[in-house]
Amino acid sequence: MRKIAAAVMFALIAQTALAQDHIPMYGESKDKTEAEKADDIRAERAYQRSLGNVPNQKAVDPWGTARGDEAKKPATPAKPVVKHSSKAKSGSPPN
Repeated sequence: MRKIAAAVMFALIAQTALAQDHIPMYGESKDKTEAEKADDIRAERAYQRSLGNVPNQKAVDPWGTARGDEAKKPATPAKPVVKHSSKAKSGSPPN
């Protein structure tokens, strides 16, 4: 009885798998008709025209609110490093 039930289950599964349409594999292509080629060209031109209608966007700073107002201020230039002489002054304790 189990063999019959397994055969029926296999037949049901195989039937749905064989009913599927052909799926093109990699490298397999269908030749396009002239109308499909013209439609593709028209769609590409419409896409390029639609890109021209999009305004230029300003740069977005997603962390601007986290940094606060301090980041917006221009940085103050650092003071130049002053070199000290290698000779220590007499009477002053060493650091």
